[in-house]
Amino acid sequence: MSEEIKKNNYSADSIQALEGMEHVRMRPSMYIGDVGVRGLHHLVYEVVDNSIDEAMGGHCDTIGVAINEDGSVTVEDNGRGIPVDLHKKEGVSALEVVMTKIGAGGKFDKDSYKVSGGLHGVGVSVVNALSVHMKSTVFRDGKIYEQEYERGKSMYPVKQIGETDKRGTRQTFYPDDTIFTQTIEFSYDTLSARMRELSFLNKGITITFTDKREVDEKGEFKSEVFHSDEGLKEYIRYLDGNREPIISHVISMDHEKGEIPVEVALIYNTSYTENIFSYVNNINTHEGGTHLQGFRSGLTRTLKKYADASGMLDKLKFEIAGDDFREGLTAIISVKVAEPQFEGQTKTKLGNREVVSPVSQAVGEMLENYLEENPNDARIIIQKVILAAQARHAAKKAREMVQRKTVMGGGGLPGKLSDCSEQDPARCEVYLVEGDSAGGTAKQGRDRNFQAILPLRGKILNVEKAMHHKVFENEEIRNIFTALGVTVGTAEDSKALNLEKLRYHKVIIMCDADVDGSHISTLILTFFFRFMKELIEEGHVYIAAPPLYLVKKGNKKEYAWNDVQRDQANERMGGSAAIQRYKGLGEMNAEQLWETTMDPSFRTLRQVTIDSLAEADRVFSMLMGDEVPPRREFIEKNAVYANIDA
Repeated sequence: MSEEIKKNNYSADSIQALEGMEHVRMRPSMYIGDVGVRGLHHLVYEVVDNSIDEAMGGHCDTIGVAINEDGSVTVEDNGRGIPVDLHKKEGVSALEVVMTKIGAGGKFDKDSYKVSGGLHGVGVSVVNALSVHMKSTVFRDGKIYEQEYERGKSMYPVKQIGETDKRGTRQTFYPDDTIFTQTIEFSYDTLSARMRELSFLNKGITITFTDKREVDEKGEFKSEVFHSDEGLKEYIRYLDGNREPIISHVISMDHEKGEIPVEVALIYNTSYTENIFSYVNNINTHEGGTHLQGFRSGLTRTLKKYADASGMLDKLKFEIAGDDFREGLTAIISVKVAEPQFEGQTKTKLGNREVVSPVSQAVGEMLENYLEENPNDARIIIQKVILAAQARHAAKKAREMVQRKTVMGGGGLPGKLSDCSEQDPARCEVYLVEGDSAGGTAKQGRDRNFQAILPLRGKILNVEKAMHHKVFENEEIRNIFTALGVTVGTAEDSKALNLEKLRYHKVIIMCDADVDGSHISTLILTFFFRFMKELIEEGHVYIAAPPLYLVKKGNKKEYAWNDVQRDQANERMGGSAAIQRYKGLGEMNAEQLWETTMDPSFRTLRQVTIDSLAEADRVFSMLMGDEVPPRREFIEKNAVYANIDA
């Protein structure tokens, strides 16, 4: 059989069952990371990954994703359709093997897929196992086939239910609420961000995303269509739309190097942050890996060579560092690897050594060509690098001052910090409180055993628009570093955060429940995202939720966090209760603050998480940057639903 025929002969023989799936329901976190919000949404990604794999193989160009009225999700593509003929080894339809056997799928057959994403190949069968009900519909060879499942087990053999002139696969699943006990409600924004991301990473594909739970005034469902003709170039423009570029074009390339498809796009802007996002087979590798290593190597080598030859570094009294070449850089690296080796179960770091050289060479060639053809842009980039180097030296001195004042350096804690008596960081929490007045109330109301209070004076520095040395020179930010006990900057990475000496495993932002309070919370979150991202990624950052109202009548009292709760409480008390509106934390006494916002047995804390680094970067740059129109548009669009529940 010829190679071309073998490649396109996607049949039951292409399906290989690796092992059983009896224990998926017993230990779901082993397969999808967790059974919280992130794991729930991962179910959708796994099903969509199968359709994307078809697209990457050139067999599919249209994918539809819908959240249905009942909360289930449907994913449909126009690919080849999962094979339905008899699987010789298993003795049942190949479709049933794919849906009910863990690790079964065409992506293990190199003749069916050259590259694929997915979670270590566990794929759609795990989604099936973790769903209370799932239905597969296959359009293949002019016929329609169907099979349904309950908690991963087939309800009947695959059957033909009709004829058709379309092709593809449709999967509908409803998550099992006995496994996803926190919630089974899908977030439109979370799924929308991932679908947009996939459209940029796979140019030419059209992804339609619909939410049938929401109908507008015209009776139409909420829906978006994602399609990109330019891929990563468009992605860069989308991510950097709120920043001011310093060069005239997005620098990009897309070709195969050493049998590894490499796509790169980058631009320099006026910001002081480095934003590099890396992908392998559409998987966001937020811990980087060998492809990121190759990118940095190619970028630094090529720019250093050009800068040396230009003579622009002759008067510089110190060496340029790798970080200097990446300040103000937004870049995306996407590679396709036939057999990716990921470090850890979460697929966050690529380990294939053979990827380094092709990516480094590709980036080097791309930059060499651009610098040669655009000498003005080249000069601007090198000037930016020199300024970054000068600022880095200033920041190093400021950072050393911060470190000298940390516990690690032997210095004292900030004078405003009221520490707790507990010594175990895992049991300690610190409240970052807006203002001395609220800080004083919090100090009186807290449990001194495990709760520390750090009042912050007014609004902290907007780090989005500040040079790094200005950040480390800011007193409030220095107090945060010192109170937390962490240090920033290591010999290996001048921007890395050392969490080993973190003094509190819960860092809680507690601000007024008004516009100013939200702004201060956002300023603090921006600082954490830019300078202490690891703190968020490790799950240490929370936002307190103080009440808006106290509803009181006689000896009865209830707190309310919104207008609906206020009205309901008033109704329960006969409609004539006294209603107090809290304009700020300072209006509550210590007992009220404790019982509503600080008592672990009653309070509500919202843990700050990052679903998508790229989308989080875009939102922070929009909210805290210089461009007003996109910020106004974002606020107008989200004002009704606005909260800081990241």
